[in-house]
Amino acid sequence: MQRLTRLKTEVEQWTSLERRLTGLAELLELADSEGDESLADELAQELRAARQELEQRELGLLLSGRYDDRDTFISIQAGMGGTDAQDWAEMLLRMYTRWAESHGYDVHVVDQSDGDEAGIKSATLEVRGPYAYGYARAEAGVHRLIRLSPFNASHTRQTSFARVEVMPEVDDAPEVAIKPEDIRVDVFRSGGHGGQGVNTTDSAVRITHLPTGIVVTCQNERSQLQNRETALRVLRGRLLERELQRQAEERARLRGEYREAAFGSQMRTYYLHPSTLVKDHRTDHETSNVQAVLDGQIDDFIEAYLRWNVAER
Repeated sequence: MQRLTRLKTEVEQWTSLERRLTGLAELLELADSEGDESLADELAQELRAARQELEQRELGLLLSGRYDDRDTFISIQAGMGGTDAQDWAEMLLRMYTRWAESHGYDVHVVDQSDGDEAGIKSATLEVRGPYAYGYARAEAGVHRLIRLSPFNASHTRQTSFARVEVMPEVDDAPEVAIKPEDIRVDVFRSGGHGGQGVNTTDSAVRITHLPTGIVVTCQNERSQLQNRETALRVLRGRLLERELQRQAEERARLRGEYREAAFGSQMRTYYLHPSTLVKDHRTDHETSNVQAVLDGQIDDFIEAYLRWNVAER
């Protein structure tokens, strides 16, 4: 029903925009023919604004994947780089939280493991909103940060890595079937932040998918039942993303384009020293405004990826 409502709203928006463009073009032509320059200028501005809105809506047409309109989970894991990498993972968590909030998405942390000295070892965000997965999947891959480390006495240059996984939230994917005998469920006491009762009961849940070895934890809900259901939704998304990736790699092999996705093969680099630059190595899109990107302004990178991805297909 949510999907049906979303599609109906989308059709209504396209129809309304079509009528607006047609009406403005006719009025502008009439104003020009009558020599009303003031009205013509006003209508021309409105027409430009409507065409900009059309360009944004056309971007949405690039979201043609089967699950692009779904909600999403964004998982971040610190990689090589020690404390700097854990701090980098927390910076990415903040970046994606701000990006989601700026688009009016509902976002909350499903699970978080704090770092030893600073930052986080891992975290999983749940992001709910129209086409959340379709947009967020542009961020999947290894993110590299180059900066002067604030965590060593000599303040030397440090390279840190973090991996970002993006998974659709699904409950009806034919590619995914989880058998009860294929999972092991462990419960434990929640750690870290939490309100009354969160850290005093065995409410946290860890689910291990035995055939693949995938482990999912959830400890941010108050009840064990809620944590179990959320963990299962994350597991379904992770299994589906793995299957979609396998299918994409198989198609690439058939076309002779397959390249192994090694951990060191970063998809984007964030330079904070000696110069400031963010560069996407897939699309070659870049910007020198690193702070804006880290504050969640990543739409240009997402748009560049969507257009690049269509061209690649």
